[in-house]
Amino acid sequence: MSRIIGIDLGTTNSLAAVWEDGHAQLIPNSFGEYLTPSIVSMEADGTFYVGKVAKERMVTHPKDTASVFKRFMGTSKRYKLAGKEYRPEELSALVLRKLKEDAEAYLGEPVEEAVISVPAYFNDMARSATKNAGELAGFKVERIINEPSAAALACQKQNQEEDALMLVFDFGGGTLDVSLVDCFDNIIEILAVSGDNHLGGSDFDLVIAKEYCKENQLNWETLDGEKKAVILESAINAKIALTGQENCHMLVNMENISGSMELSRKKLIQISQELFYRMSEPVQHVLMDGKTSIDEIQKVVLVGGSCKMPIVQKYMEHLMEGRQIYTINPDYMIALGVGTYAGIKERNEDVRDMLLTDICPFSLGTGVHNVGDEENPLNKIIIERNTALPASREAILCTVYDNQERVEVEVYQGEEMYAKNNILLGKLKVNVPKAPKGEESITVRYTYDINGILIVDVKVNSTKEKKQLVILNKENNMSEGELQKRMKALEKLKIHPRDKEENQLLLARGAKLYTETVGYMREDIEGKMKYFTFLLGKQDEIQIQRWAKQLTTYLDSIEQYLQSVQEPWEKVNDFVQWYEESSTQATQEEKETWQEYEDWKGTYYTS
Repeated sequence: MSRIIGIDLGTTNSLAAVWEDGHAQLIPNSFGEYLTPSIVSMEADGTFYVGKVAKERMVTHPKDTASVFKRFMGTSKRYKLAGKEYRPEELSALVLRKLKEDAEAYLGEPVEEAVISVPAYFNDMARSATKNAGELAGFKVERIINEPSAAALACQKQNQEEDALMLVFDFGGGTLDVSLVDCFDNIIEILAVSGDNHLGGSDFDLVIAKEYCKENQLNWETLDGEKKAVILESAINAKIALTGQENCHMLVNMENISGSMELSRKKLIQISQELFYRMSEPVQHVLMDGKTSIDEIQKVVLVGGSCKMPIVQKYMEHLMEGRQIYTINPDYMIALGVGTYAGIKERNEDVRDMLLTDICPFSLGTGVHNVGDEENPLNKIIIERNTALPASREAILCTVYDNQERVEVEVYQGEEMYAKNNILLGKLKVNVPKAPKGEESITVRYTYDINGILIVDVKVNSTKEKKQLVILNKENNMSEGELQKRMKALEKLKIHPRDKEENQLLLARGAKLYTETVGYMREDIEGKMKYFTFLLGKQDEIQIQRWAKQLTTYLDSIEQYLQSVQEPWEKVNDFVQWYEESSTQATQEEKETWQEYEDWKGTYYTS
């Protein structure tokens, strides 16, 4: 069996890792370095250069050299190098091929499969383009994982902590990815994502370069490519110098251009105000989508090469109101996480039980009747954005007209209130028996996975007639056999959580203990079981698992208490104090889970 490697395909630099001797090990390139610049340069005869050599050619051959193409993965953008056009994924494939060659040289054996990381907010097209790039490079790519998941996985493995709510701020050379990540037992789940795929360290380079031109009476826009490349290289060097010192001197000396500029961290902050504002927006969005306050964040993890900038670290401390900032190996953290996932995929004994979840970056819904405007259907969301994948959700829809004979299910992708303002993915029609409006109903279930497969199941509840629609991303190149295998694996997700054996057991235990108790204890059991039923209805597996763990502990304590007293109905009021005393060692995560229940209970009983 050939080895599996993990690859951090970055905007500025890329690197690879492998699971060896119980930990993720970075793979050096042919220069003995871990970082390979994500740059490609072409010759007219078809010869191409990747990495460090290509980076040197950015000054001498700017028109035949490309960088920062990750920003445009999955788009129609084309790069013209040495007279030929290339798609972003074709250039990325050349970078990946170089990493493959270096990995095989380092390991001394073939490498046929790779796990590749992408920004969490990458849409289906960008993810598919990344997968295609891997396959063009000669890899088998079964899994694309989110960069913040990889960073959280690496952080968890290094710190050996089980439960934590993290904000992962991934600021690379060309993209910003902000994610709220919940680490629970061996599960790492993304709760919410936001980002800016046109904001990174290279934008600071451009700000410095333009400020240099301004102070030296040059017009940046009218300079040719070679002069821009020289000034940008000096700007990058100045930015790097400010990592270790408060002030630096930027000097440019070439034909027709000669000048200097004094630069300090304070000055860089002043001329980069817009960039800092743009950095704050995704942080605010992710906290809002995750229904989380800054006070609830336990870790702020900075990853990506641009997080080495002291002004970025200080800004995040300011933005996160002084919470502790972790900047462990920002250049390498994602690669180490992807390397760890390669170990998981190889079923390595050290990490095979860990579960890493992806999220749906957009909502999936169906058009429903709009009473106020019948010609303008509403978009009923079935799978919310930021839902952990793979996911399966269902909704029951009723007829809206007397003697209605047919229901058309239209499948939409997007966040807009009105169906027509979203992307129509497909349609499915089913016949229903004639009846007064509202008496006939259908169950619509969406099942969606990380490979871009959306299965729409519709069942007419009175006749039990079923129909199915399978919607694939148009870039999905699975064979028929692979598709059938994946669809079969997704079948188990279609079991409603309330019908799963382990959840049925908890419901039965709660019902049994309800009959054996009275007073406060009975009321408390009833409230907690209602909350569990509420979560089952939401169909969020992670929330269900978390509460099931808490509920099991609670029911165990009830049973232990009942066994410790002869006449429990006379001592139920003592249980409150007894349970509080027995729970003093509860973890922060357990306390927060109980608080979620208390918040729900307050709302439930007053609504």
